[in-house]
Amino acid sequence: MRNHRWMAVSLAIGLVLGLVASASQSAPLFALARAMRPFGTLFLNLLSMVVIPLVVAALFTGVANLGDMRHVGRLGARALGFFWITALIAIGIGFLVASALLPLGQVAGQQSILRDLAAQDSSFVQRAAQALPSGAAFIVDLVPRNPVRAAVDGALLPLVVFTTLAGIATAQLPADKRAPLVELADAATQALIRIVYWVLLLAPLGVFALVYGAVAQFGWALVRAMAVFVLAVITGLAVFIAIVYLPIVAVARLRPVPFLQAGLPSLAMAFSTTSSLAALPLMLQATEDAYKVPRTVAGFVLPLGASLNRAGSALFQAVAVLFVSGLFGVPLGPAQYAQAGVAVFLASLTVAPVPSSSVVSLAPAFAQTGLPLAGLGLLIGLDRIPDMFRTMTNVMGDLAAAVWVAAREARR
Repeated sequence: MRNHRWMAVSLAIGLVLGLVASASQSAPLFALARAMRPFGTLFLNLLSMVVIPLVVAALFTGVANLGDMRHVGRLGARALGFFWITALIAIGIGFLVASALLPLGQVAGQQSILRDLAAQDSSFVQRAAQALPSGAAFIVDLVPRNPVRAAVDGALLPLVVFTTLAGIATAQLPADKRAPLVELADAATQALIRIVYWVLLLAPLGVFALVYGAVAQFGWALVRAMAVFVLAVITGLAVFIAIVYLPIVAVARLRPVPFLQAGLPSLAMAFSTTSSLAALPLMLQATEDAYKVPRTVAGFVLPLGASLNRAGSALFQAVAVLFVSGLFGVPLGPAQYAQAGVAVFLASLTVAPVPSSSVVSLAPAFAQTGLPLAGLGLLIGLDRIPDMFRTMTNVMGDLAAAVWVAAREARR
């Protein structure tokens, strides 16, 4: 919480100084922006350092923890189906809303932004020069010939596919053989999450360095683009709730207004803390007392949702991909939209319970579509407000899933 406030302060200072430098064309202020650039590069390098091992460890742990798929049972299948289908719908809505709103904040001189900011991400130049695969080539490239080589090359999406298959295979092992692997991966995940916390201690300085330099060059145009991005995320989440979650609740024979009223405490907790897990006790109380969901259903679906339900995060990530692609002048065609959608869906499954994790886990989507990791620095600076709204959306999805699964069980 405190670090988020410092990131907000550093973002505000970077915006103000950048605008002053842009308006005054002050040589000392531009010199300061150049002097701060290495700090932005250091911050991005630290994020890049931890992305691959964190994605692999977190995804493996989540998949392997499901246990034998034959024993997941009816509740697990329905809950997972709910979470994954709504995440795919959220990605589609995110792309549509972003395509409609983001052009309103388009920044002129995108190629200059591409050269200046992408220079802070040394791997981007090589990635952008490579032709993006499409069609059958994209499917083939999803399966790495050498997972270690894929990790070295930063090809995160094939690595995610390999990790998912390894997690499924581990889940099929007997419990005594599965447990050591899961415990090792879980311990690695916790250690990497701690490293992320350490890296985020430097986030205020990194955010200031990145935002200051960019705004100094482009002034109000970039500020307007950032504001439109935040607006697009909030609008997309509102549309998603209105046309997906509330109708699902109605189908489950619960009126939307009482549903929202009973869930307000857990939604407020999620909004203020940006943590689904922090809202879990209030969710359990609402589902059992107000929604009359059986404890056996609520006790299974809600913890699973707090760990795996990331529809709000998926929508945010879809908007973020289009925002950064427009900002850096990287065009996306229909094939690249499909690739980005797959990458965002898989990335949403790896979101860890750390601040700005939805931004950090975007690295596979960025790598797959040729976007620079420098865009992650800008997104982290903007992330507090979208994080509050998307976490609240995730918690609303947990509640809706519990109500829907309970209604389906009652019809048996």
